This record gives sequence, C-alpha cells and structure tokens, in this order.
Amino acid sequence: MASTLSLREGTARQYDYWWTVYKRTWKATIVSSFLSPVFYVLAMGVLLGGFIAGDPDQLEGATSYLAFVVPGLVAAHAMQTAVGETTYPVMGAIKWHKSYYAQLATPLDPAHLVAGHLMFVFFRLVSTCAVFMAVLAPFGVFESWWGPILAFVSQVLVGMVFASLVFGWSARLKDEAGFGVLFRLGIFPLFLFSGAFFPVSNLGDAGAWVARLTPLWHGVNLSRMFCVDAVDWPVAAINTAVLVGLLVIGWFWSVSGLTKRLVV
Repeated sequence: MASTLSLREGTARQYDYWWTVYKRTWKATIVSSFLSPVFYVLAMGVLLGGFIAGDPDQLEGATSYLAFVVPGLVAAHAMQTAVGETTYPVMGAIKWHKSYYAQLATPLDPAHLVAGHLMFVFFRLVSTCAVFMAVLAPFGVFESWWGPILAFVSQVLVGMVFASLVFGWSARLKDEAGFGVLFRLGIFPLFLFSGAFFPVSNLGDAGAWVARLTPLWHGVNLSRMFCVDAVDWPVAAINTAVLVGLLVIGWFWSVSGLTKRLVV
C-alpha cells in the first residue's frame, strides 16, 4: 500500500527518530567528531609537516604540508563519519533491534527511512566538518575567504556520496561480516591512496588514474583546491559532477536495496 505521507513529511518524522537516538548517545562521538580533528591537525600537519618542504609545485599549490594534508584529511574524515553512520546502524535497524520494521508498520515507506537516515548523516557531516575547518582557521592555511566555504560544501558532499552508497550496501547484507570486507578492501585503501596524504602522481601513471576514479579523490581534490586557492575550474566542475551523479545513484541504490530487503 502506498504511503499517504509526502517525502518531506516522512523524512521529518524519521529524522526525529535519529535525532532522539543521538541526543542519548552523543557523548560517544566526542572523540571521533570533536577531538580527532585537533589531533589530526597537530600530528599530521604541524609535527610531521615540519619535516616536509612546502613546495607548491610538489604539493598541488599548497605552500606547506599542513595546507596540503589537512583539507584532504577533512574530506577523508567525512567519508569515515558517513561510513560509520551507515554500516552498523543500518544493520541494527534491519537485523538486531528491527526498528525499520516497526517504522514501516506506520505510514512511512522505505524512501522515508532512507531519507531520514541520510538527513541525520548530513547533520553529522556538517557538524564534524565544521569543527575541523574551525580548528584549521588559526593556522593560516586558507588563502581566501570564500575557499573554505566551498571546501566545506565539497567535504559534506563527498560524505553524503559515501553515506548513500554504503547505505545501499548495508541494506543488502545478510550479516555484518561484509563490513570487514568493506573496511579492509574499500575504506582503508581509499583513505591512504586517494590523495589525502600525498599527491596521487606519486603512485605512477596507472596508480594515479585508478586513484582519480575513486569518489574520495574527487572530494579531496575539491577540498584542497578551494582551501589553497589553486582552483582549476574545469577540473572542479568534473569533480562536482561526478560526486553529484554518484549521490543520485546512491539514493536509488539505497531505496531499492531497503525496499527489496524489507518489503518485496
């Protein structure tokens, strides 16, 4: 039976559920969401960066390793946050506490459940990336007033891409063993080899092209270009188009996966 609720109304009801859960569990996210950004900046940018020469020709326009590495780390952190919110929480809602089944017994449908969950992930990404960028501000890595704003948008965008794609993956899994495969063969290699820590050109021609095919590289590239004010606008347009396209694909992938799992 088709839902009588609009997507907006259903999303608002479902988001309220996740917000209520978060209000009871937010303390568990303090380290990952608010302290980790400080540690990342100090360890990778300030301490390690002190041993690396700031050559803009070698660091994609950045004048220091701090300015190079941290914009990419924010994008990678957005990926990790999104994946964390769309793996075990989705599995739990389907398999363990089965809250999705209870919610589908109301006028909500799978599209509402997906949209509400992704809206909550959006809130988490906005808050964590904003903290990260605020921590960066006193270090003088921003070369324009508008660059950090566009970088922030790109970080949230790449996080939402991973949220939608991983949600669809989680909705199709029968047990949590598949998450180990995702983390070891997907998320961890992406974190290391998508340009966050060093230019992908260091991977060689073939490795660089593989890296440029990954969603995270597009987010890292946008974040860094905007922060250091070294924007190649045609490339930025391609990066944005790829991420928006993947977000749309991820939305339909998530809704179809949850529908097949719970309804069909």
